Amino acid sequence: MGSRARARWVLAAVGFTGLLCAVLGAVMIVALPSIIKQQVYKNVRIDPSSLSFSMWKEIPVPFYLSIYFFNVVNPKEVLEGKKPQVQELGPYVYREFRHKGNITFNDNDTVSFLEYRSFQFQPNKSSGSESDHIVMPNMLVLAAAMMMEDKPMALKLLMTLTFSTLRERAFMNRTVGEIMWGYEDPLVHIISKYLPDMFPVKGKFGLFAGLNNSDSGVFTVFTGIQNFSRIHLVDKWNGLSKVSFWHSDQCNMINGTSGQMWAPFMTPESSLEFYSPEACRSMKLIYQEEGMFEGIPTFRFKAPNTLFASGSVYPPNEGFCPCLKSGIQNVSTCRFNAPLFLSHPHFYNADPTLAEAVFGLHPNETQHSLFLDIHPVTGIPMNCSVKLQLSLYIKAVKGIGQTGKIQPVVLPLLWFEERGAMEGETLHTFYIQLVLLPKVLHYAQYVLLALGCVLLVIPVVYQIWSQEKCYLFWSSSKKGCKDKEALKAYSESLMASAPKGTVLQEARL
Repeated sequence: MGSRARARWVLAAVGFTGLLCAVLGAVMIVALPSIIKQQVYKNVRIDPSSLSFSMWKEIPVPFYLSIYFFNVVNPKEVLEGKKPQVQELGPYVYREFRHKGNITFNDNDTVSFLEYRSFQFQPNKSSGSESDHIVMPNMLVLAAAMMMEDKPMALKLLMTLTFSTLRERAFMNRTVGEIMWGYEDPLVHIISKYLPDMFPVKGKFGLFAGLNNSDSGVFTVFTGIQNFSRIHLVDKWNGLSKVSFWHSDQCNMINGTSGQMWAPFMTPESSLEFYSPEACRSMKLIYQEEGMFEGIPTFRFKAPNTLFASGSVYPPNEGFCPCLKSGIQNVSTCRFNAPLFLSHPHFYNADPTLAEAVFGLHPNETQHSLFLDIHPVTGIPMNCSVKLQLSLYIKAVKGIGQTGKIQPVVLPLLWFEERGAMEGETLHTFYIQLVLLPKVLHYAQYVLLALGCVLLVIPVVYQIWSQEKCYLFWSSSKKGCKDKEALKAYSESLMASAPKGTVLQEARL
């Protein structure tokens, strides 16, 4: 009786454990997706208590800015009306540091901030030094000439005289450091003094002079604390809900995020939209494919073919025109009316005649397309590469001798790649908390359910097996008794039917 009682207690414990595991597994299957969703919502919003706040405030991902210059090989021939030939030099790599300051939480579920940027040259990652010399168009001369094209001849002749006096030419030979961060030019002082509205630049002139140790303007974005549906979306930039650079309300709209984080739980139907102060417009990237980055699942988003398409090719872009060709965007309205154009490097995805007009350009999707790899569950970028090209439209302007016989051409100045990828301790922490742990919980719920079912079946099987054993024992015992009785009756019958004298006869023998 003692062993049977112990067996019943063990079976009851096994059954109870199985029931508990099965219930826990079933509850996890039903409730775990909702719990994970709530935890993601809680930790990706812009809130000092969220896990991602420190990452949002000071980006831990190392960013690098790589610059590729187009060195003009034949400047004299270009002035004579021949086709330009360029040689790509670089990369010249800079480490980019970003952090947010003046963070102010507002009453309408938004936060305002300034993002500061600084750059440090990285000789070990560069193919050259900042002392390398580059021959490229003199933007001050050629841009000023284009802006004077429709002015009276007297003003043009005066400008020609001014250029000659200051020894300004259509092409210049400057170092990488001067082109990037600025150089002293007497023409800048004259323009800023007498024509401040025409070209509001003071001090040194450089293509990136205004970016180092600067900010990108005051962004006001939604935190997602009160209304999660608008998380990270830009409410205002520099106090504006739309800009005035372009010729349509749609093109002037400030859409998407500030370009650092997006709403979580993305699908292949999602798109990435952000406002870029440098491009003076909002941009939208589209889903391309699923992928993996260091074991983390990602969605890759790329620029659509219509990003810089002309209005005739893609009507919604009509507001960005006038357009010279499809595939390049005229940004003169937000760059002091200088004839500058934005595009993909080497005029990738642009009208083929643009690349054909300049020797030395080789558009290539692998090398010149941009992409962002996003973790779809959190909306946090894992790996990104943004590549853009800056070009200058040049041509001969009658009355300004410095422009010679230059044939109209969109001449590339440089292209740059802004790249960042999560790595190190940040990547490890992200993988553990947002990939490995959810994956373990995902499999654990099914393991618990299966284990619970197995443990529940064990007592049932044991009970059936015990009953069968007892039945077999009882049957065999009953059959054995009947056999003994039959043997006894048979023996008695033999003894009773034997003839008299048979025993004595056998004894004699």
